[in-house]
Amino acid sequence: MMPMLPLISETFNSTPSQSGYAISAYAMGVVAGAPVFMLATANMKKRTALLIFLSMMCISNTLSAFATSLEQLVLFRFFSGLPHGAYFGAAILLASDIAPAGKRASFMSKVFMGLTIATIVGVPIVTLVGQYLSWRYCLAGAGGLAFIAFICVYKVVPNVKNAQPSNLINEFGVLKNKLVWSILGIAIIGFGGVFCIYTYIADTILVTTETPAYTISIAMIMFGIGSTLGNYLLGKAADKSAIKTTGLVLVGTIVFSIAYVSASHHIWLLYAVIFFIGCSIGLAPLIQSLLMEVSPDGHAMIGALVQCAFNVANAIGPWVGGIAIAQGAAPHQTGYVAAALFIGGLMMWLLSYLQIAQKQPAAEAC
Repeated sequence: MMPMLPLISETFNSTPSQSGYAISAYAMGVVAGAPVFMLATANMKKRTALLIFLSMMCISNTLSAFATSLEQLVLFRFFSGLPHGAYFGAAILLASDIAPAGKRASFMSKVFMGLTIATIVGVPIVTLVGQYLSWRYCLAGAGGLAFIAFICVYKVVPNVKNAQPSNLINEFGVLKNKLVWSILGIAIIGFGGVFCIYTYIADTILVTTETPAYTISIAMIMFGIGSTLGNYLLGKAADKSAIKTTGLVLVGTIVFSIAYVSASHHIWLLYAVIFFIGCSIGLAPLIQSLLMEVSPDGHAMIGALVQCAFNVANAIGPWVGGIAIAQGAAPHQTGYVAAALFIGGLMMWLLSYLQIAQKQPAAEAC
């Protein structure tokens, strides 16, 4: 939806901030749906759960394509988000179940790799189709792709039993772990910076960079390539030390978010900065791996919480960036807002790191 914001604003005669509600509604749908559906299907075979979620995606995305008002679109985007978190949560848990010892993070990163490759291919296509046809074709296409994915999952994904049974006591017991919440804080606050910049890339290019509309697609491709490479490399690094890798990435994102503001005046510099910001998408499997390390039980709840965290960030980023723009900031100045969010994520990382460091000596003493 993010590169389609200017087109949606034109269709419904709305401001960029108002159109951004469609993004926030989707994210809120994920937050609402992930825990409910993950817990409801915790003891269901993962392939069966994935098929249910894909059916929901197909229907809701198709309905979004036929929205006749911004309010309708926001509602249908909320429905589209409901199965999203549970879908990725179930897929990641399946990857974790079948991963060899010591390879869990890199196996989970392969699930995210599908998402990042789709970003390289899908987002630029969506941008071009939206510009030359209509954003409605893009959402209808998403519904069609969900149907194709349904067939692929049915044919290809192994119908294996879950690695461990689940019960509500263990699942809800995760919520008492303070370390779980501080790690989730890294994603909720820090990852909001990624979405803050990503949401307003199109507006930045049109208003500040003042290059042709097709350069938006190139920028999206650069982001996708960065996210794919970052996901692969950080997944490998996370197998050795997920917590240290996370801290280094957060420091890097702060630097590149600030650089984004001045780089937005030069399209080639902007491409480079967007590429490196895209690399930070690799934080997703790191956060998942950290949470599963600190909480050996309740993985269905962990999967739900991770999806909730990243999609709360997906709501916070556009919302905070939209507030800044509404107060008179230029679209490219969302880089400063993103830097502030990344700094908040770094503070949560420091809190988590100190807690982990305190527990390790105690474990070694035992």
